[in-house]
Amino acid sequence: MNHKIIGIFGGTFNPIHNGHLRLAIELYERLDLAQVRLIPAACPPHKEQPDVTSQQRLQMVQAAITGIQGLTFDDRELQRQGLSYTIDTLSSLRNDYPANPLALIFGMDAFLGLPSWYKWEFIMDFAHIIVVTREQSGCQNITNTMNAFLHKYQTDNPQDLITKTAGKIWLQDIPTLNISATQIRAIIAAGKNPTYLLPPAVLDLINTQQFYK
Repeated sequence: MNHKIIGIFGGTFNPIHNGHLRLAIELYERLDLAQVRLIPAACPPHKEQPDVTSQQRLQMVQAAITGIQGLTFDDRELQRQGLSYTIDTLSSLRNDYPANPLALIFGMDAFLGLPSWYKWEFIMDFAHIIVVTREQSGCQNITNTMNAFLHKYQTDNPQDLITKTAGKIWLQDIPTLNISATQIRAIIAAGKNPTYLLPPAVLDLINTQQFYK
């Protein structure tokens, strides 16, 4: 019996915004995923420590996805000490969901930066990778390392993602919303209005608790 794919969408979510959410919903519906698990990073190895706490970022994620079918939050990285390494998260998820295919969701930029990640070459043992590409953008500026990686693992058959629990790369064209958390923080810090860039429930939290001021 085939089990549905669980999408894994990690990030600092500082703050979570409509770009993240629209992407998650598109993938959930287009690929018929069991769910998309949004996993806030506690101590991201590749970014500066966010200026709001991990619990506050989790609060914003929870507020953003309340009542949204197919999206759920996962706080396992917040429960761990030390840096939030994706390989540890995937290992933990594999223990919890031994029969489900897992699929790690990346934008193209993050995917091309994978060789700088801790134990990145072992990711394929635990999960598939879904790379979200903007229409017509393809794989520009790809290194030889990542070109070989893509060539080795890429599939054009969606059944491969269901019949195998890990080990394939799927490229998915999705029209993405050009919104960034950096842009939102700058708007708020300048005392301007970020309405329609993020969910009203998240903006309410930001205003009530004075995040990013």
